[in-house]
Amino acid sequence: MREFSIPALVDIRASATLTDVVFDRAGGGPDAVMLRKPDDRGDWTDVTAGQFAAEVTGLARGLLAAGIGPGDRVGLMARTCYEWTLVDYATWTVGAVTVPVYETSSAEQVEWILSDSGARVAFAESAAHAETIESVRPALPDLERVWLLADIGSVAGAGASVPESQLTERMATRRADDLATIIYTSGTTGRPKGCELTHRNLLAGARNAVEGALAEVFEVAGSSTLLFLPLAHSFARIIEVGCLESGSVLSHWPDAGTVAEALPQARPTFLLAVPRVFEKVYNSAQQQAAASGATRRIFAMAADTAIAYSRALATAEGAGAGLRLRHAIFDRLVYAKLRAAIGGKVRYSVSGGAPLGERLGHFFRGAGLTVLEGYGLTETSAAAVVNRPSRNKIGTVGLPLPGTSVRIADDGEILIAGPEVFGGYWRNEAATAEALDADGWLRTGDIGALDDEGFLSVTGRKKELIVTAGGKNVAPAVLEDRLRAHPLVSQCMVVGDNRPFIGCLITIDPEALEYWKTQHGKPAAATPADLAADPDLLADLQAAVDDANKAVSRAESIRKFRVLGADFTESSGHLTPSLKVRRNVVTKDYAAEIEALYQRD
Repeated sequence: MREFSIPALVDIRASATLTDVVFDRAGGGPDAVMLRKPDDRGDWTDVTAGQFAAEVTGLARGLLAAGIGPGDRVGLMARTCYEWTLVDYATWTVGAVTVPVYETSSAEQVEWILSDSGARVAFAESAAHAETIESVRPALPDLERVWLLADIGSVAGAGASVPESQLTERMATRRADDLATIIYTSGTTGRPKGCELTHRNLLAGARNAVEGALAEVFEVAGSSTLLFLPLAHSFARIIEVGCLESGSVLSHWPDAGTVAEALPQARPTFLLAVPRVFEKVYNSAQQQAAASGATRRIFAMAADTAIAYSRALATAEGAGAGLRLRHAIFDRLVYAKLRAAIGGKVRYSVSGGAPLGERLGHFFRGAGLTVLEGYGLTETSAAAVVNRPSRNKIGTVGLPLPGTSVRIADDGEILIAGPEVFGGYWRNEAATAEALDADGWLRTGDIGALDDEGFLSVTGRKKELIVTAGGKNVAPAVLEDRLRAHPLVSQCMVVGDNRPFIGCLITIDPEALEYWKTQHGKPAAATPADLAADPDLLADLQAAVDDANKAVSRAESIRKFRVLGADFTESSGHLTPSLKVRRNVVTKDYAAEIEALYQRD
């Protein structure tokens, strides 16, 4: 199949805006819980629809008092927190445009985003964030002031003299096609480009998802989520909007690394995460079970049973009696503990950003946590394609959202059209013309295929295709995604352009390495650099490489690899904020290691 479409379930009227839901919900059920936020004691405090509307109104009046007008850009540099959502909706209420900045951004990145967008004011979560902004203030002629999130009360207080009628008049002028946010893509090459997303873009994606494709996730009684991915990324942002639109209770957590502490208290019914989170959950459970030979064998059997059970669900025959019995036993012994660790109520999780891997997808579904893989870009307001609870084909990224069309070009590139597709890049007509064709189809830059039911599979990036010296085209993602599923592997990058064979750079997961060292009698102080040539480590990694090579032909397989002494991180410049490898930076910084792969032994 070359093209597949699903009719829109929800059309966005011309006068609709993202803030309609705030005041509609406050008017219809002011005492209903809309959000929850952690307090200083670690307890969770409910925020009702009436309270949230009042806080949004207060801060919006403060923005009016500061002279913020329609279309003005408001910078926001913070971790994922309640105040982020408050600033977002207050900014939209006055007709202004939110410009997210990752809290991990360097001064140079902050300078580019705030100067290119022409932000007039900015909110910063911490004094350190404010200092970063102030350090580049001379290069930001449009920036008039910087507020800390802790000062929101005083900003709102300054707006007390602004008549509510002035805010009402402002709100009446806003339209669905007004610009809502400029999200700068964390591209793996070049300077980030600002994606212009309108109220219509975000509403079309969110409403067609929560009222259609994912209604069983969002629109069930008592639904809630704990949002811990950065709200500067479009993936988390569309969940923010989707929760408020659907009535799901939204809670925030600022650090993905410590989210395990919050899950038992927040007890969400669904989560969203990137594949690396699911890999960590699986690997951690596997390592904990490996304390003894008996528990290691139990976990291995439980994992195999979960995968077999999930695969059986996709067949007409279903699971046989023996498999159902084994599954029930392991549900009590293993799966229930895994579910309890993430709060005990999670039934579904939405995964995006990279392929999850078929084995992990089947494991989690078999363990009682169905992972719904989806696909989209910042340019599609994050949402474009997703699996449904009732139509979940593991190994694919699902079906188009209602109102969305997916086409496969002659060269295999995925093209997307629909109301969630952006109108262009901020102040960058050349990049816009390159991304959108004359009919409004977005050239995603990804390679993929549609099956006979319309399910989309993504196989790699068009620009990342490697062509070996022998003329073989190789998609790195196929190998890299499978290799990263191994507990010891943190990151990896396949190389081989114009080379005689495919090679790979591998970094070691520090947590997994600690356990591995105890199991293999290695010195506790040994670092990845110390063990880069260790025969035992290389043997385990070779087994992971051999497994990855099963997914490709001999000509596409990894022949040699090297272990690097340091991990790829965002702070080192080797990863984007969404954890994608910056291939050009790695290639430059590790040129000697790449060259060594092709030296004769």
